[in-house]
Amino acid sequence: MAFVEPVTLSQRGITLVPLALEHEDSLRTAAADGALWNLRVTSVPEPEQTRKYIEDALAMREAGNRFAFVVTESASGKVLGCTSYHDIVPAVKRVEIGWTWYAKSVQRSHVNTTCKLLLLTHAFDSLGCNVVGWRTDNFNFASQAAIERLGAKKDGVIRGHALRRDGTIRDTVMYSLARGEWPEVKAHLLYRLDQPR
Repeated sequence: MAFVEPVTLSQRGITLVPLALEHEDSLRTAAADGALWNLRVTSVPEPEQTRKYIEDALAMREAGNRFAFVVTESASGKVLGCTSYHDIVPAVKRVEIGWTWYAKSVQRSHVNTTCKLLLLTHAFDSLGCNVVGWRTDNFNFASQAAIERLGAKKDGVIRGHALRRDGTIRDTVMYSLARGEWPEVKAHLLYRLDQPR
């Protein structure tokens, strides 16, 4: 049995649904909102690469090291983006959250905070994770700020760690949140979501 089993997570008007081939067109539409594939520090697929992006994610799910979700608006089913558990290590009960991107029209809204609340709640409260991690490009300052706003701690930087889509080599900034820190972070996320928008 896989550590991360297929599950649909829903709260506050946002639903995370396991990524499937049927999401190809709607995922392509979401990525086109802001032409997100032009950002050199993200994992957003180019329009013609959307099917391969999904197939690769499904192969990684089969291998047990990534579980991808589409982010949808609960009421309409409209696809807003994509996010994943990845680098899943059942032996130490650790997952990372990443491969995350949202249509430009919902960036800087409640969507990311709600997704993180859903993913963290499932990781700590259902999967029994000891640690949840994040990694991001050293030049993706928006992502680093968003991760730090969650309350995650910066673990360090892995230098010369991975290739970017433009062929340059990136340093990777690593973050984590430990089980004992989760109650305070959960309270903070709920507080933020309850503020008037």
